[in-house]
Amino acid sequence: MAKISAAEVNKLRKTTGAGMMDCKKALVEAEGDFDKAIEILRKKGQKVAAKRADRDSSEGAAIAKVSDDNTQGVIISLNCETDFVAKNDSFVTLANDLAALALGHDSKEAFLNADFNGMTVQEKLTEQTGVIGEKIEIGGFETLKAPFVGSYIHAGNKIAVLTGLSKAVNGAAEAAKDVAMQAAAMNPVALNEDGVDQSVIDKEIEIAKDQLRQEGKPEAMLDNIAKGKLKRFFKDNTLVNQDFIKDSKQSVAQYVKSVDADLEVTGFKRVALG
Repeated sequence: MAKISAAEVNKLRKTTGAGMMDCKKALVEAEGDFDKAIEILRKKGQKVAAKRADRDSSEGAAIAKVSDDNTQGVIISLNCETDFVAKNDSFVTLANDLAALALGHDSKEAFLNADFNGMTVQEKLTEQTGVIGEKIEIGGFETLKAPFVGSYIHAGNKIAVLTGLSKAVNGAAEAAKDVAMQAAAMNPVALNEDGVDQSVIDKEIEIAKDQLRQEGKPEAMLDNIAKGKLKRFFKDNTLVNQDFIKDSKQSVAQYVKSVDADLEVTGFKRVALG
C-alpha cells in the first residue's frame, strides 16, 4: 500500500473541498496517484448525486456580482437541502466564486459548462454533492445589462437583486442599491405596467369584479371601478410605481429622478430562496 503523506492529503483537500478522511481514502485507493484520487472523489459525488436527485434543494445562497465597469451583473443561487449547509463558510465562499465566474456568461447552460479550476461547473457541483452529502445545484441564474448596474444581497444570502439605471451619474451607486433593496423587500411583479403579463391583468380585473358583485355594485359600474382597482394593483406591485420604502411620500421613479432629472430604472432581476 502506498504511503500517503499529510501534505498530499491536504493538497487534495484544498483542490476538492472534500474532508480529510475522504481525501486519504481516495489517495490510498488511487495508490498515491493525485489525478486518480480526484476521479475517485468525483465518482463518489456522482453516486450521491444520483441517490439525491429527487431531493428538494430550496436552501442555499443567492449571490449577485457586478462587473468592474458597472454595466452588467449576474445573480446565481447555489442551492442545497438544509440551512445548516447554506450557512457554512466554505459553501458561501464557493457560491461567491461561482458567481464571479458566472459574470462572464449569458446563459445558465454556458455557465454550467464553463471551466472551474480544471473541471466544469457542473462537475464541481457533482463533486460537492459527494463531499457535502446533499444535493447541490445552481437554481437561479439571472443577468442584467444597463448603463449602470447595481446590486443588493439581503442578510443571510436569501435574496439577491440587480437593478439597472439609464445613466452612470453621481449618486448612481447608492440609487441602484436603494432600488435593489426596494425590490428585495417588496417583491414587485414587474418593472412597470408594460411588464405585467396580460394574464395577470385579466385575473386581477376578474377578482376585482367578483368582489364588487359580492358588494352589490351594479354590473354597469363594474368596468370603471375595476380599472381603478387595477391602477392600485400597478402602484402596489410594479417597482417604479411603488411607494419608496425610505420615503413613502414619493414613488421609486420619483426618488430616482431626485438623484438626476433624467435618471430612470431600466430593469431589475430578483432571486430568492426558501
